[in-house]
Amino acid sequence: MTELIDSDALRAKYRTERDKRLRTDGNDQYIQPTGRFAHLLEDPYVARVEREPLFDEVAVAVIGGGFSGLVTAARLKQAGIDDVRIIEGGGDVGGAWYWNRYPGAMCDTAAMVYLPLLEETGHMPTRKYVFAPEIFAHAQRIATHFGLYANAALSTQVTSLDWDEAASQWIISTNRGDRMRAKFVTMGTGPLHRPKLPGIDGIETFAGHSFHTSRWDYGFTGGDPAGAPMVNLVHKRVGIIGTGATAVQCIPRLARDAGELFVFQRTPSSIDVRNNHAIDPQWFETLEPDWQQQWLTNFATLQTGGFTEEDLVHDGWTDISKRIRDRVVADLGAGAEFTPETMLKAYEASDDDKMTEIRARVDTVVDDSATADALKPWYRQLCKRPCFHDEYLQAYNEPGTHLIDTDGKGVERIDESGVWARGMHYDLDCIIFASGFEVGTEASRRSGFETTGRHGLTLGKYWAEGMHSLHGIHVHGFPNLFVVGPSQGANLISNITQNLTEAGATIATIIRHAIDTGADEVEVTEAAEDSWVRLLEGSERSFLGNPDCTPGYYNNEGKPIGRRERLNGSGYPEGPVAYWSYIDRWRNSGEFAGIEFR
Repeated sequence: MTELIDSDALRAKYRTERDKRLRTDGNDQYIQPTGRFAHLLEDPYVARVEREPLFDEVAVAVIGGGFSGLVTAARLKQAGIDDVRIIEGGGDVGGAWYWNRYPGAMCDTAAMVYLPLLEETGHMPTRKYVFAPEIFAHAQRIATHFGLYANAALSTQVTSLDWDEAASQWIISTNRGDRMRAKFVTMGTGPLHRPKLPGIDGIETFAGHSFHTSRWDYGFTGGDPAGAPMVNLVHKRVGIIGTGATAVQCIPRLARDAGELFVFQRTPSSIDVRNNHAIDPQWFETLEPDWQQQWLTNFATLQTGGFTEEDLVHDGWTDISKRIRDRVVADLGAGAEFTPETMLKAYEASDDDKMTEIRARVDTVVDDSATADALKPWYRQLCKRPCFHDEYLQAYNEPGTHLIDTDGKGVERIDESGVWARGMHYDLDCIIFASGFEVGTEASRRSGFETTGRHGLTLGKYWAEGMHSLHGIHVHGFPNLFVVGPSQGANLISNITQNLTEAGATIATIIRHAIDTGADEVEVTEAAEDSWVRLLEGSERSFLGNPDCTPGYYNNEGKPIGRRERLNGSGYPEGPVAYWSYIDRWRNSGEFAGIEFR
């Protein structure tokens, strides 16, 4: 297919489409839910039960009850540390999968590798890609299996985290009047949990109904997370703003149930085949012990360009990586030298092939040619979160579904009765904001609280010019605090949960060692942290994409990517698989190089 592609013309097209979408405000184009929208930070699913404030002490406080907190708490329990408390703002565990109950919500990484601790909990996913209710249920399963509910503080939002130097403890204040103390704190507040809104002029003036996808209002729409028809929409004119990963999943259900659906699109998503299917229980029974770790390693190896005897997951993530890898091998066989230029050439050619296929698929699915053209993504696949779906494009064949393509400009304004786009007004009964979550903003804004370490130093100030850590876990000046996330570690964005599970294992090993040796404090040395940051700065491997990409949270919304952005999105230079091999040796050596136990 490569010879049929005019690569120069394609690059020019990509640049033209990118330039349409460039903005000077970057992340500032989004606003926090305040005023009329303040309720979007509240919990519509579980009523808060009043209780007396907690003034007690625990060995380990785990902030965040999503998969980051659950897998870390589980590893702590496995290490024999029972005095563990999860603190979670939602009324139950689950994190993003507690909040995201929109119709059609499902994982976009195969469940066999996405759902953590499957072997430990004895669970078989029902499908290759499972829907949100099953993911939420698995989060609850982990909490139940490891006894995490008994000491949990749910419906509890941390308001501040302060280091008590005299006592070598953390003081955790919450919106329930709590002032708990903890010897150790793990912080897994997640990169995608705090909803944001588009800063569209007039957004607060709309007189109809509106809500964010992460706070889906089934009371208004009817239906439920399991997929029951949203019967209350049958005579409604519904608008949805946003066409990212969330919108791709809920638009087919809205197209099915709404009287009329208006999809306001600034940038189309890349929609590859999902090919979802049920998992055969008899086949599942044949899997050998430690199968999930084998699948995880297989997926990560292939997804980052390595070689395995077979592709166990076989999905869109591994497909593009295998294409690039195989093209590099072919080029080397033809006499090319293994250089960054050879890798870049292979990547660009493979991506050209893949994206040409994705655009061609739109024409085979969407009946109306003008709509099909507007749905074609003109950028590299990894410029934005790749999407995989077997019903999204088909939704535009529904007679009541209207794609309102804004040619990269976005919605112009909102008024009392609807939305203005491309100079036309659309009367609406309901507006749904599929505008995503806080990404790229400062840590305290994303978590909802400030963390204050030694000598009054706040984490927000310390990280103002970029994240500084050892392994993405330890931060100098913040003893006994452990950060759980992908950044500055493996940084495998295609399967976030593997980053979390491995981080949890590392944290549990360190805390176990501290308890066994009677250490009051665990802290990374300044020298070790600086050395790790220098290692990352010398790496080209980063979560943030090419600035030539169309704007989005993968490339700092098209704004310049400086040292701060590179540090916040960086990962181990040799890749995820090498990082996990490295960190396994590091934590099991018993030396914990770079860490002081005092």
